[in-house]
Amino acid sequence: MIESTEKSMDYSSKAYLSLVDRYWRAANYLSIGQIYLKDNPLLDRPIVPSDIKRHPIGHWGTISGQNFIYAHLNRIINKYNLNMFYIEGPGHGGQVMVSNAYLDGSYSEIYPTISQDKAGIQRLFKQFSWPGGVASHAAPETPGSIHEGGELGYSVSHAIGAILDNPDQIAAAVIGDGEAETGPLATSWHANHFINPIHDGAILPILYINGYKLSNPTIFSRTSDQDLAKYFEGMGWEAYFVEGSDPQLVHPAMAQALDQIVERIKDIQKNARENNDTTLPKWPLLIFRSPKGWTGPKSWEGKPVEDSFRSHQIPIPVDQQHLEHVDALIHWLKSYKPEELFNQDGSLKSDIKRIIPKGTKRMSTNPITNGGVDPRDLRLPNYRDYAIDFKERGEKTAQDMLVFGSYVRDIISLNPDNFRVFGPDETASNRLGAVFEVTNRQWLGEVDEPRDEFVAPSGRVLDAQLSEHQAEGWLEGYTLTGRHGFFASYESFLRVVDSMLTQHFKWLRKSNELSWRKSYPSLNVIASSTVFQQDHNGYSHQDPGLLSHLAEKKHEYVREYLPADANTLLAVTNKMFHSRNKINLVIASKHPRQQWFSIDEASELVDNGLGIIDWASTDQGTETDLVIASSGTEPTLESLAAIQLLHQAFPEMKIRFVNVVDVLKLKSPRKSPRGLTDEVFDHYFTKSKPILFAFHGYEDLIEDLFFGRHNTNLTVHGYRENGDITTPFDMRVLNHLDRFHLAKAAVMLQPNYAEKSDAFIAQMDHMIAKHNRYIREEGADLPEVASWKWTPLN
Repeated sequence: MIESTEKSMDYSSKAYLSLVDRYWRAANYLSIGQIYLKDNPLLDRPIVPSDIKRHPIGHWGTISGQNFIYAHLNRIINKYNLNMFYIEGPGHGGQVMVSNAYLDGSYSEIYPTISQDKAGIQRLFKQFSWPGGVASHAAPETPGSIHEGGELGYSVSHAIGAILDNPDQIAAAVIGDGEAETGPLATSWHANHFINPIHDGAILPILYINGYKLSNPTIFSRTSDQDLAKYFEGMGWEAYFVEGSDPQLVHPAMAQALDQIVERIKDIQKNARENNDTTLPKWPLLIFRSPKGWTGPKSWEGKPVEDSFRSHQIPIPVDQQHLEHVDALIHWLKSYKPEELFNQDGSLKSDIKRIIPKGTKRMSTNPITNGGVDPRDLRLPNYRDYAIDFKERGEKTAQDMLVFGSYVRDIISLNPDNFRVFGPDETASNRLGAVFEVTNRQWLGEVDEPRDEFVAPSGRVLDAQLSEHQAEGWLEGYTLTGRHGFFASYESFLRVVDSMLTQHFKWLRKSNELSWRKSYPSLNVIASSTVFQQDHNGYSHQDPGLLSHLAEKKHEYVREYLPADANTLLAVTNKMFHSRNKINLVIASKHPRQQWFSIDEASELVDNGLGIIDWASTDQGTETDLVIASSGTEPTLESLAAIQLLHQAFPEMKIRFVNVVDVLKLKSPRKSPRGLTDEVFDHYFTKSKPILFAFHGYEDLIEDLFFGRHNTNLTVHGYRENGDITTPFDMRVLNHLDRFHLAKAAVMLQPNYAEKSDAFIAQMDHMIAKHNRYIREEGADLPEVASWKWTPLN
């Protein structure tokens, strides 16, 4: 027996490792029971059909190896008094975190009906992959989890985001060898270049090589230790290897390796913090090889199961209607000797309990996994102090993102340790250069001065890796642990991470349904270099589809803002940074643009989501003939120019101009809780008058948002998947979002103006033809377009 007090424990003794082994067996037993059993949890009576699930669903392949890792992480937490948390990378291993949270008692604390007794184990088993129960992967319902486990590739990037500015935390990120083959994970090995050992915590990557994916071998499993060591050494990691299938040999080997790793991490941090040494260290990495389906059935029907792809899901074909092989299942379960693990009442044996970390040292209850260690609201400067002042509409030209950059600069100064800017090498390109007045890019690699700019070991900007996946994953990990920031990228390439945003949305939604989960700062995404002006980049850089993608999600958790100028962008981002439990998507211009709204007008627009713009309307309290609406920077510019053309040609035409900033508020309240009531909607758009809507994104999004309203007399001009390397205005012409096409469409919607419309339409066609000739000859937009100014209508 081990000593009775923790201080006298020999954490490497055979006695202690024997308890670790029993803990591991208990976790394995619980994990298998969750797949198969509905009742009779301790097998203390003969199995009957009702004890077995009708359709066992789950995955076994990585479970035993992960439970082994978890058990040994508990050991080093105890030995070194660590603040550590577990990130589960392998897909569909949900039993791991559930089983271990149950063993440490936290699961029962959160879910009292899953009690620490036989009845509790029965409920634990039944709920797994069961209607109304829990998922087969890490999910918000699982204590200790910080990411939705439905998509592979993000364990390391989430871990990095979590340990930034958390110097006392260690993220144990377990990476399955299948996950290691995904693009996001493969590129995340570069993340060591961005961990500052003075101010940040540490990540312990655990590459778990079990040999197989769903039905194929993995690349790393067929790579020698020698080559793996070289590979990771070249990537800047120091690899430690543990391998085997005999628990008697693997337990001491794992204990020794983890001791060496923890001591190496502590040495790196001690040296860095005592000597202010920001030299890029070689952080340790554990590579653990064990058979897939370890400790499970060795073979079935003459074919190998353990150490093969056949152990990936359900190794033994047993269900409620097919009990022919139930003896094999019972033999498997009893091989863990449950009588040595649980008391007759189902409680865990007391000597096993003693080696489980206590309180918040448990990985399932580490505060970082539930809203953060020290979550604080942002201190925000007054956004109005950055406003563009003007006397006449459009008289001033400004770059919206440049103005926003000054605001962000001062947010960084006010929040030196809980706010960061993320992106894929586009911070300067997106006109956020003002932030470099107060901070640098964080980068611990070699710095080549004077060629490198704003690159230093410590900084609040993380954009020095050209990977949308990394930037998005870092931000997710950062916000899920209670901090704030935003991810800025080119609009079209945000599509690279739209599935990550989907997974984050799912996390937010499910977390919000759990009373014990704390709220999170919103995930803020800013799209610049937009479809209607990215100049030389061409068709490859033209895709506003993230608007449509996120609009398909539940609107309680998604906001889509399309500010038309700098002041509106300031008001939007002020609201964005105050929000929680949202995904905020902002479409912003980085190019010089005329400024339309005072800061008071912009604030009112953002508060309401949209507004009637009196100074650009000609109905002025009378019955309108036509509603022209815009959403987005260029759509607003072109709508105003079209209104001016229409007013000059048809001064009697009554036009109402509506600008929409918060586009999802257009949805019917019957389908979205945030939607405008029919009465309010009709106030803006009337019940029957024609509506011409100029939109930044795909047209069917607006058509969908208008569905179910009184007024379906709608014509939308948006992005029509027409593009090329061309001038900014020509991108609008190609998609019929320019002033000439809009003005034509407006007249064609007005039958009362048929007699005068032919000449006007011909004039618009003439201007379009003139434009087409001019850009091909001069390579620039028409002077009358480029130098256009707003003229007051009255």
